[in-house]
Amino acid sequence: MKAQILTAFGGADNFVMADVATPIPGPGQVLVRIGAIGINSLECKIRSGSLERAFPTSLPAILGKEVAGSVAAVGADTNGFSVGDRVVGFTDSGAYAEYALARTEALAVLPAALSFVHAVTLPVAVETGVRGISALSVKPGWTVVVNGAAGAVGTAVVQLLLKRGVTVIGTASEHNHDHLAALGAIPVTYGTGAAARIRALAGGPIDAVYDVTGHGFAATGIELTGDSRRVLTIADFDAAPLGVLTSTGPSAPTAAPFAPVVPLAAAGEFPTVIDRVFPFADIAAAHARSEQGHARGKIVVTV
Repeated sequence: MKAQILTAFGGADNFVMADVATPIPGPGQVLVRIGAIGINSLECKIRSGSLERAFPTSLPAILGKEVAGSVAAVGADTNGFSVGDRVVGFTDSGAYAEYALARTEALAVLPAALSFVHAVTLPVAVETGVRGISALSVKPGWTVVVNGAAGAVGTAVVQLLLKRGVTVIGTASEHNHDHLAALGAIPVTYGTGAAARIRALAGGPIDAVYDVTGHGFAATGIELTGDSRRVLTIADFDAAPLGVLTSTGPSAPTAAPFAPVVPLAAAGEFPTVIDRVFPFADIAAAHARSEQGHARGKIVVTV
């Protein structure tokens, strides 16, 4: 099979397309023929080498964990999936390839109405959103600020909160305000003076802050809520000494958090928002787009 191999830490030009052996599924695994790959900012940081201490990576390596595709083979003692099933979820082996291995508990079956490109927007974003909302113990009727609300994770967090009966104020670049308003959130521009703008829009107490993008917003979150334990960040771990909640993904994620959203997305009840789609040969361009920031929705690579 063909794979995009990271040969050295640094720039995105360190990816090289190469032929490698197709992996063989073991017990409880399936082999997924990949149709679409989700690009995540964590992978860009791993590629750069900046997270080598936290996420040690042996080179050469195949990065990526988020895919949609079809089952090409099943391992022994594998139940619930058959060859040809359309699936979405998390892989065990690197996702920047034509094929990858996945545990059955990390996959959800895709309805025919949901394309691979749209389905792959869900696993990371929804799992992250569910995890953070649970950690904050969000309740119906609250007002919650989402910092970085227009990206892939932010878009999912906004929708998950709205479905819980929460008023959502989302920070974003001005050109993304229409996107947030269409979802049902109250958009606000981030940057200097954001706290005052948010208070004016809220017209009452801010019950929690979900910080998706960092940039020092955790301190603003404490100012808004008056309680560091009502602020959660998934991006700024240097803010932990302030007493805010931090959240990282599980080492072996499952489909349980995002699987209930898959049929909603297929029915058009949970919009899947795509920033850009790149061909497999242009993994480097996809990484460059991710590193630019200000994406509206998910960056996807098709295989």
